[in-house]
Amino acid sequence: MSNAYPQIHLVRHGETAWSLSGQHTGRTDMPLTPVGEAAARGVADRLEGLSFSAVWSSPSQRAYNTSVLAGFGAQSVKKDDLQEWDYGAYEGLTTKQILAERPGWNVFRDGCPKGEMAADVGARADRIIAGLREANAGILVFSSAHFLRVLAARWIGLPPEGGALLVLDTASTSVLGYEHDLSEPVIRKWNQK
Repeated sequence: MSNAYPQIHLVRHGETAWSLSGQHTGRTDMPLTPVGEAAARGVADRLEGLSFSAVWSSPSQRAYNTSVLAGFGAQSVKKDDLQEWDYGAYEGLTTKQILAERPGWNVFRDGCPKGEMAADVGARADRIIAGLREANAGILVFSSAHFLRVLAARWIGLPPEGGALLVLDTASTSVLGYEHDLSEPVIRKWNQK
C-alpha cells in the first residue's frame, strides 16, 4: 500500500564547517567540507533505484552541491522557499553563545531577531507542501536541517514549532508519504544514514 501513493524524499545537505562547529547557518552560503562532499556522494547509494518526477533544491550551495554530488544535479531545480531558516542577528553563532546572552532561548519558540520566526518558516514550508501535493508524484528535496524539520512537522499537521521534536543529521535522508490514503500524511522514515 505504501507504493500506491507518492513519497517525498528529503535530503539534508552534507557537512559544512559551520554545521560541524554548531554555528547557525541560515543565509551564509557555506561550501561543503571534503567529508560533506563524500557523504553527499554516499546519498546516491541510498537513493539508487528510485525515480523522481522532480528534484527540488534550496539555492544554497551546500544543498545544491549535495544534489549534484548525489547524482541529481541535471534535474535539480532551485526553489527559494527551500532556504534554511533566516537566523538574522544569530547567524554564525552557536546555541551556547546565544544562550549566554538570552537564557532559555529556543529557535522554534522564540525565532531570531532581524530574522524569521517559526511562523515565517512554516509559511514557506506550506507553499512547498502545496506544490508537492499538487504534483502528486515522487519528488526529491534537498535543503537544510531546521527548514526540513519544519516541513516535516507541517506535512503531518503539526504547527511549525513541532519541528523541534525532529532532529536531522547532515547527509541524512527521510521520507514523507501517506498511510492509507492522501488524507493521512505520515513520516515514513526519518534521519536515515
